[in-house]
Formats: sequence, structure tokens, C-alpha cells
Amino acid sequence: MSGRPTLIGCAHGTRSPTGQATVRALLDEVRRALPDVDVREAYVDVHGPSLDDVVASIEPAGGGTTAVVVPLLLAGGYHVHHDIAKAVEGRDDVVAVPALGPDSRLVRIVVERLRDAGASPAATVVLAPAGSSDPRSTADTERTADMLRTAWGGPVRVGYAAGMHPSVPDAVLDARAFGEDEEVVVASFLLAPGVFQERLADSGATLVTAPLAPHRSLVDIVVERYMAGCDG
Repeated sequence: MSGRPTLIGCAHGTRSPTGQATVRALLDEVRRALPDVDVREAYVDVHGPSLDDVVASIEPAGGGTTAVVVPLLLAGGYHVHHDIAKAVEGRDDVVAVPALGPDSRLVRIVVERLRDAGASPAATVVLAPAGSSDPRSTADTERTADMLRTAWGGPVRVGYAAGMHPSVPDAVLDARAFGEDEEVVVASFLLAPGVFQERLADSGATLVTAPLAPHRSLVDIVVERYMAGCDG
């Protein structure tokens, strides 16, 4: 490895073996895109290696950035502004950069997934993120929904997979109650398979799209966030 800062890809964590493999495959793609960079995985919940431990394993260097934490999260919320911020607190040599979204490239992935699922251009779309009580995450989700409305050209609602109102099933019911197109499609706004993705299948929607990963645009965003962190 060169003297370039370590890239720490920090995901939420999931008990799903497929979800874990999906995150690791994304980081493998990042390694191929940055062959001279040490790319490490870390998590804020569910399983390890924990971000705290990974940051602690980075040897401080006199002057300059030794590591950049890239949240593998689609919106800024508690995990970004508290867990990740706390993990790098007191380490002037370790930089934490913003979440992957909002970003128009994520919206393009969502549209691609909708088309792959066979969604009608006239369908009502329910954008389905995990959900967070942090207003910063909610604001990011609303910005993403606004971008999706422009890109999709039809009705777009937001429904949360957990912890927030409206839930995805409620958003699907609301769309039908308001006379929006009979085809209501849930657009997964989740990075990888897991329990939240499984919940979407029980939402009563006509179709449910796949999570965002794997996709080359995700690699591009991770690399871009890392380079911005390296640049200070």
C-alpha cells in the first residue's frame, strides 16, 4: 500500500448473510477502483468489526490524514452525526465524510431498479428507506423523494420500513385510497438485503424493487467521498 489514507467503509450492519456479503462485495469493488488504498470494513451496529475498533487500529501519524471514514449509509442521521462522529472524536488524523445521499446517482439507481422490476411509467412509487427519527435523515429522504419525482415523472410517496410514520404498508394503502394508479410500486431505498428488505415484500404493493447494491454508481460515490476526505 502507498502512503494514501486508509478508507474505512462503515455500514450499519445486518444479520443477513446475503446482506453482509453484499456490503463486502461493494468494498471489494472499491478496492479494485483504488488498488493503492487500504480499504477496511466497519459497522455501527449488529456485528463487527466495530467502527471504534477499526479507528483505534489506525496508527496516528504526525500531520496529515491517516484514514477517511465513508458512511455506507444512504442518508445522514444518528449513525452519521453521532456514532461515526463520536468514533473519530479526538482523532484529528481521521476524517469522517457525509453519507452517500442525497445524490442524483442514487436516484438513477432507484429508477433503474423500477424499470428492472417492470414498473409501469404511470405507477405510483413509494420510496422506502429504513427510517430514522433524526430530522436530518428525514430531510435527506425528502430531498431524495423530490429528485425521484422529477426523474420518475409520476406520483412519489415516502414510506418507512421501520420506526417512522407512514410505514410502507400505510403509504401503499394511502396511495390507493387517494385514487392514485392501481399499480403501486415500492422502491427499496436500502443498500443491501436484510430484515428491512424482507418487510417490504409484505407491504401489499404490486411490485417491490431490489436494494441498490450492487451497482457501479455506488462505487463511484464511495470513491468520490473518499477523495474529498483526502483533500481535507
